[in-house]
Amino acid sequence: MTGQGLSTEEVAGIREALGAGRKPRVVFTAAAGQIAGQVGQVVSLTDPAVSDEFVVVRFGRDELPFSPADLAVAPRGAGRKAAEPKPTEEPAAPAAPEFVLDTPAPPPAPRRAEPEAAPQVEAAKPARRAVKAAKPKGPAGLTVTLAYAEGEWTVAAQQGAKVLAKPYVVKPAEALRMVALVDVPGVHEAVEQILAAERTEAERQAEKLRAELAEVEARLAELREAG
Repeated sequence: MTGQGLSTEEVAGIREALGAGRKPRVVFTAAAGQIAGQVGQVVSLTDPAVSDEFVVVRFGRDELPFSPADLAVAPRGAGRKAAEPKPTEEPAAPAAPEFVLDTPAPPPAPRRAEPEAAPQVEAAKPARRAVKAAKPKGPAGLTVTLAYAEGEWTVAAQQGAKVLAKPYVVKPAEALRMVALVDVPGVHEAVEQILAAERTEAERQAEKLRAELAEVEARLAELREAG
């Protein structure tokens, strides 16, 4: 009985075999508990990001999830019963010759009633070995994304494959407060550079608008004087 679990390459090989319609055989390691040494068949692989026990194995009539550490690749021929040798039939002994006397044959004996066959009692089935209880799956992972593109900050939220909040626009100050919760210097520097670039561009546009406004006011003053 092996004590090694499935490697990453072996898990990838099982995934390819399942994709081809096969159900690879595995043997339970000592980490699986009382069923160590027994042989099962892998029927599917779930998401390893959701639970460490993502290898679903059919054992008897049950299909239960296990972790790669609980399993190992079964050797060839494991789980198959060896063919029982057929008993050799001994040749029948030749019948001895009968000596017949010239005497009348005795009357046939009355036929005795054959006893009824006793009802067959089915042998009690052995108790099924206790199998490892499956751990309940936890909730799907939650992902909150803060993104910056084309001069706008957006926030989105997703749990597993379900979209909780589509990307919506937030103010730069709110984005800066969110980033302040992340204690990563590189992220703070990147956000400060983006805000500095936006501030410089806003000041340039404001200065341009002030110059245009000054020209319009001067033109308006000239028109008033002329009137």
